[in-house]
Amino acid sequence: MLIQNKMPADDGFRMPAEYENHRGTVLIWPVRPGSWPYDGKDAQKVFAGIAHELSRFEEVWVLADGEHREQAERLLDSVYYPIHVLTIPTDDSWARDVGPTCVVNAEGTVRGIDWRFNAWGGEYNGLYASWERDNAAARSICEALNIDCYDAQDFVLEGGSIHTDGEGTVVVTEECLLSPGRNPELTRGKITERLKKMLNAEKVIWLPSGIYHDETDGHVDNIFAFTAPGEAVLAWTDDPEDPQYELSKRDLDVLEKETDAMGRRIRVHKLLIPKEPVRIGEEDLRGLQAEPGEDEREVGERLAASYVNFYVGNGCVLVPQFGDENDVSACELLKQLFPGREVIPVPARAIIVGGGNIHCITQQIPGTPGQGA
Repeated sequence: MLIQNKMPADDGFRMPAEYENHRGTVLIWPVRPGSWPYDGKDAQKVFAGIAHELSRFEEVWVLADGEHREQAERLLDSVYYPIHVLTIPTDDSWARDVGPTCVVNAEGTVRGIDWRFNAWGGEYNGLYASWERDNAAARSICEALNIDCYDAQDFVLEGGSIHTDGEGTVVVTEECLLSPGRNPELTRGKITERLKKMLNAEKVIWLPSGIYHDETDGHVDNIFAFTAPGEAVLAWTDDPEDPQYELSKRDLDVLEKETDAMGRRIRVHKLLIPKEPVRIGEEDLRGLQAEPGEDEREVGERLAASYVNFYVGNGCVLVPQFGDENDVSACELLKQLFPGREVIPVPARAIIVGGGNIHCITQQIPGTPGQGA
């Protein structure tokens, strides 16, 4: 059912933290030629591996169009919980941004929110010319999973641009949510109030910036993440010559002066970015085929690689790895912060070439595995 002219907070629904229980996770099969080199062959292996690992702990749904459904089914291999392939066409594979943001009530009922998606900026600075199928994906996912859905098509928002502790605190970046390509008619105060009503939040913390050279205009999920109530990680570098150095310092300055919705000081753990920037290579570029109106990459372009773009599953944490000397230390820190979960390193260069990472390609559905099946 589509719910119109109502806010989740009015119905007693809130956005839970990612580390709360999942019914499962949504992914989208990668095939877009302008994002995934060589017909997505390398990316598909990584996506399938992520789905495989997640199926040890929760259900997985993978969206694919009719042309690629059989290919996805052939490569996807479940472990304990099923991997369902849903025939839902999209424009690309960023489930975090085009899938529904889910909210829950005290009884455990789950509903989705269908924000308007405009390819990270629409006509102002969007990354591709047509995004109608992506914009329709959230509602289609809710229908397939038998979840009621709030209509928020009057408000542009991507799932990667919001993060919550599940206890009334939401964190965003000014760089993204105040971008002229999102909701230019709304002030920061108006956006804050809308987020509070839609996510049932008591407080919105605005960080200045996201990761350097992030083509999503600085999504928060590349720079900051709660790991528990009152605990968080912030992407960091100790290199004062790196452009990220000053950006992270500004964000930390804000966090050190803030409290969460419960009045707690947030304990911030610095999670180093890769020591060597990850860049587009000539081999990557040869495999890409941009469509008219699509943003094109260049050899040597710095990609927004960050270990903060991990994903928390029911019993695991999937951590991107870049073949960098900081790969191991990122996993070690996250093992300390998620003691009850298995930390799983995932070779993720094939994903970052597309423009995002593990958190960007996943969207959690709260609940219990098997619920609603």
